[in-house]
Amino acid sequence: MDEKELKTSTKQRVFIIIIAIIMVGSIIASYAAIVLSGVMQNKNEEESQVDEAKVAEYQEAYDKKLKEFQEATNKDYKKFLGYKGKVVKGYNENSANEGGVKTKDIEKGSGDTVSEDNYLAYYIGWCADESVFDSSFDDTENPTGFRIAIDPSVGMIEGWNQGVKGMKMGGIREITIPGELAYGDSKEICGGTNKPLKFMVMTVANKDPLKKLSKELEEATMRLQYASYGMDYDEVMNSSATSE
Repeated sequence: MDEKELKTSTKQRVFIIIIAIIMVGSIIASYAAIVLSGVMQNKNEEESQVDEAKVAEYQEAYDKKLKEFQEATNKDYKKFLGYKGKVVKGYNENSANEGGVKTKDIEKGSGDTVSEDNYLAYYIGWCADESVFDSSFDDTENPTGFRIAIDPSVGMIEGWNQGVKGMKMGGIREITIPGELAYGDSKEICGGTNKPLKFMVMTVANKDPLKKLSKELEEATMRLQYASYGMDYDEVMNSSATSE
């Protein structure tokens, strides 16, 4: 093999240079990816620590406000809890879906008659199979107190609004709501759509100190929930108010 045969052609040299450039580029890209990955990991860890700190802060504030709320509502809680085992029973869906909203007063109140925005309510809602889908209790199975007094002025299902008509403050009522006046086709609940629901509701006056405590507990709950998703509730609310 002579010297001429050992020499590379121009085309070969260009090809070798291109390969070399690609290899160097790959090495640089790989290094950059490693560096960037490390930076992003550190950034995420820092953000995670900030979020955890906020969650811890808001959890403490929520626990404190919940304790205040439960102390203030303990008398109502004990009365309401006393009826839970007697009222929350299974029922026939077909019968519950017939005849519109049906009510049964468990204990009649002695205060003012409820209107759309003058009352708060403690409640427990359950399905035909006796499973509870929502309630004011802090724990449905083993409750120790209330976690919320709902403000119906924010908007309730039509069956609820019909069911509380004529109630007086301090009263407790069982309400049977057919599916069409509950969530209809808009929401799956109790294993499907157009399902009838039952509620046990206790109405109380929407006045201080309960009104103030309820509002503060609601805000503490929202701050905690927002923080768990890495958002600040107050910033979001302020931004929303500014945009309006």
